[in-house]
Amino acid sequence: MGVAIGVDTHRQTLAVCAVDEAGRSLAERVFANSSSGHRDMLRFVQALPAPRCTGIEGSGGLGAALCALLLAAGEGVREVPPALTYRERRHTRLPGKSDPADALAIARVVLREADLPQVRGPYDHRDLKLLVDYRDQLLAEQTRVRNRLHSDLQVLVPGYQGHVGELIRGGGIARARELLAGRQGIAVELTELRLARLEALAGEIAASKLRIEGLMADDHPALTSICGVGALTAARLLGETGDPGRFRSAAAFAMACGAAPIPASSGKTQRVRLNRRGNRQLNRALFTIALHAAAPA
Repeated sequence: MGVAIGVDTHRQTLAVCAVDEAGRSLAERVFANSSSGHRDMLRFVQALPAPRCTGIEGSGGLGAALCALLLAAGEGVREVPPALTYRERRHTRLPGKSDPADALAIARVVLREADLPQVRGPYDHRDLKLLVDYRDQLLAEQTRVRNRLHSDLQVLVPGYQGHVGELIRGGGIARARELLAGRQGIAVELTELRLARLEALAGEIAASKLRIEGLMADDHPALTSICGVGALTAARLLGETGDPGRFRSAAAFAMACGAAPIPASSGKTQRVRLNRRGNRQLNRALFTIALHAAAPA
């Protein structure tokens, strides 16, 4: 590799550093994280000698638009995990923490690590991830609204649980409205607004589930035929994994999921410990599959 380029992404800025084959800094720049800033950075990158490779921390998030532009221009792009940046930053011998120092550390990681995941552009399953994430957000909001309603109803109608239940289905919401009928006041008005919001959330959650199931029904029958892999779990697996080619082996995928145990041996004592790192959403999906597979028939 001739030149390695590191990019530290932020909401408003992109800190960029290019290093030579010995890891010495060749140039440092800061660009705006905007369309014009991305074009300026592309010109900066193309002015550097070839061969070159760019490493981006956050290529799927704040650096996604920049990544797409670099790929369209034929530039090689690698995803740099924050953990590697953190380790390398301790060896830069620069005081404190700054964006240029992080960009330098990222560039040196790109130079040293030959097996970093290659970014291949937007993958087909990104929409699945967006849909599953949105459904999770709806579920979290539903829980918050339901908890608030339980508190409101306990004050307005003590003992309401015997008539309403858990406020999960439409029947419970309808019975809660019946209990509030004829009552006046701001507290009642706000409670009725929350009941309407809870009802709307239930409809949105059901619709999002049907949409995900529709996307999964025809395209991935082999995956959903596995015991414990329903449409939602399959969508989570595909959305979080993205391009499977970025994993060099099954072991690397297991480590990325936090499913591979961490060696903790010393001397004659051979043992491993639980891996609490990796993508926790993938880990959650694998745990769901394992629970269903282990359940008695």
